[in-house]
Amino acid sequence: MLEVIVAVLVSSFVLVSGGFLGCFYTRRTKQKEEKKESGEDLLSFDFNSSVEPNGNGTGLRHRNHTDFDLPMFSYASVCAATDNFSPENKLGEGGFGPVYKGKLLNGQEIALKRLSKKSGQGVEEFRNEILLIAKLQHRNLVRLLGCCIDPDESILIYEYMPNKSLDFYLFGSDKEVILDWTTRTRIVEGIAQGLLYLHEYSRVRIIHRDLKASNILLDEEMNPKISDFGMARIFGGNDSRTYTKRIVGTFGYMAPEYALQGLFSIKSDVFSFGVLVLEIVCGKRNTGFYLTDTLNLLGHAWELWVSGRGVELMDPAVGCSPASAALRYINVGLLCVQENPNDRPNMSAVISMLSSTELGTPLPAPKQPAFSTTTAVSLASSVVNNNAGKYSVNDLTVSALQPR
Repeated sequence: MLEVIVAVLVSSFVLVSGGFLGCFYTRRTKQKEEKKESGEDLLSFDFNSSVEPNGNGTGLRHRNHTDFDLPMFSYASVCAATDNFSPENKLGEGGFGPVYKGKLLNGQEIALKRLSKKSGQGVEEFRNEILLIAKLQHRNLVRLLGCCIDPDESILIYEYMPNKSLDFYLFGSDKEVILDWTTRTRIVEGIAQGLLYLHEYSRVRIIHRDLKASNILLDEEMNPKISDFGMARIFGGNDSRTYTKRIVGTFGYMAPEYALQGLFSIKSDVFSFGVLVLEIVCGKRNTGFYLTDTLNLLGHAWELWVSGRGVELMDPAVGCSPASAALRYINVGLLCVQENPNDRPNMSAVISMLSSTELGTPLPAPKQPAFSTTTAVSLASSVVNNNAGKYSVNDLTVSALQPR
């Protein structure tokens, strides 16, 4: 009798233990699968087959979804793709943090932007960029492929742009390649098309707020793609302008109403675009332009324009270029940087003016640009000095809190 009882107890114990072990194993397996799904292997991911335009062509469809509707990859696979963020794979560094080149098992090259712990930007800008750019599809906007969110890391994964950024060719001390006039006009027109999409044709109206040469990336055919949407803002409904206490951007590209009053609109981007156009034509930065007493490129361009010597603004490195076309681009640039935002054209009008180069259609006469005199520059500089360390006069994006 005792033997029977012992046998029954032992059998029951084995069954119960087996059940517990089975449940534990199943739970662990499920947790591993969930963990794998929330952090895919970047090295073996095929973006060509897993990231496609959705039905209306304005969004993305992905194999695995996250809160941001983007593939999310494990930190271990990101490290493997960049050779543990090797210095040899570092492409550069901006306000967000360093950018690295990565490579997948299928040979596809990618770019990874890693949020620096010392960066003035943070989780808000990181989330803002994902929410905005993941919903955008245009040939002149850089494509966001995925992200990695780790307790100590925030990483964005983009398509790789082999020809770096526009500032490398315009302002580099050792220019390996000189941009010819045809390439420069194609870059200007591509940027204009990208801005037009953001302002008028995307699912939501978007103001970039940090358009500058270092945020224009170039693909293998030197086509431009607008990047870095961490500072961008969405406009709802029929809103045309708004105020902010948080002024962000790069000094030299900021519209006067935004830099001094915190007022921004699509015309703020138009001003930045105008600065870019003049920089592309001239091959020099707007800030630190000491050839005249105006102290910047806008003032220098205006002086040449009103004296009938606008063609002298052309970058000598370009060589021969149609003078009429060059003057037309300078005219458009000056129209975009006029002090009153109401005087500036919208991007639709800009594209129309640029595309009618061969038709000889006369353009409006520009008014004197903002920040084109020593007085205006001194006023802007005083704003910067009163917020020491909050504004940037180079390629770094910065922000400052300002009262209205």
